[in-house]
Amino acid sequence: MRAVVTRVSRASVAIGGKINGRIGEGFLVLLGVGPGDTEDTADKLADKICNLRIFEDENDKMNLNLEQVGGSLLVVSQFTLYADTSSRRPGFSKAAKPDLAIPLYERFMARCRERGFTVEHGEFGAKMEVDSLNHGPVTILFDTDQP
Repeated sequence: MRAVVTRVSRASVAIGGKINGRIGEGFLVLLGVGPGDTEDTADKLADKICNLRIFEDENDKMNLNLEQVGGSLLVVSQFTLYADTSSRRPGFSKAAKPDLAIPLYERFMARCRERGFTVEHGEFGAKMEVDSLNHGPVTILFDTDQP
């Protein structure tokens, strides 16, 4: 799995001009699923992101995690994170097919909810408009295929 996690003051996703999900302080998570990913991969990545300490403490050090600031997650499916950019027109054959990707996208969000977080989301495969107010900015890349 690949994820781009941005610390936000607020974020929303709209489909067809209608807000589908909205959060205040927290993480905007763009989530891509690869063909080799499993439920275990989704669980481990969710735990890692939920424990990520990138919010400032009283000394302006990034020491606080999502729980400590009462944050939420907005998760948006993003198969383009698996783009093959070897040519000027990206290919997406390295992304998981929907029959695998959708359940793992759902599993990732369920794991975050199990940990007690509010999770808003887009709609898999929909044309979405994502709006965010990045805080910092702080953006972290995750790739479960990398150590």
